[in-house]
Amino acid sequence: MTHFVFNILLALVWALASGQISLLSLVVGFMLGYGVLWCAQPLLASSRYFQRLPIAIRFAGFFLWQLVLSNLRVAYDVITPHLYMRPGIVAVPLDAKTDQEITLLANLITLTPGTLSLDVSEDRRTLYVHAMFVDSPESVRHSIKDGFERRLLELLR
Repeated sequence: MTHFVFNILLALVWALASGQISLLSLVVGFMLGYGVLWCAQPLLASSRYFQRLPIAIRFAGFFLWQLVLSNLRVAYDVITPHLYMRPGIVAVPLDAKTDQEITLLANLITLTPGTLSLDVSEDRRTLYVHAMFVDSPESVRHSIKDGFERRLLELLR
């Protein structure tokens, strides 16, 4: 975590040194700071920061792509005269163990249009999800397990 804080500080220093605090200068400063910290790895304490940042960027890209696809699917269903939705509640077994992992997964599912996290079982091994498009419960389970949960756990663990 300290590497990330150092990277943010280096981005702020770059933005201040360039005389303009804008999103572009902060992004450039963040990338330059990442490069500086990467070069200084032998001098700093051991950290997984350099493995996690690319995973976090891929995860953000995956989530944005899923957000766009689900928005298009829901919008298409709304504007066409024939309704294609088949709503249903699906029980998804969880590999996530901690409260943080379960909460983040449930919130990511809820943020995606067409899906809503309803509840977590008492033993915290099952997440109940309402989905608008349930062609088969197994396909919904697979898309959550292989999509959001796998990538989230890869990022957090």
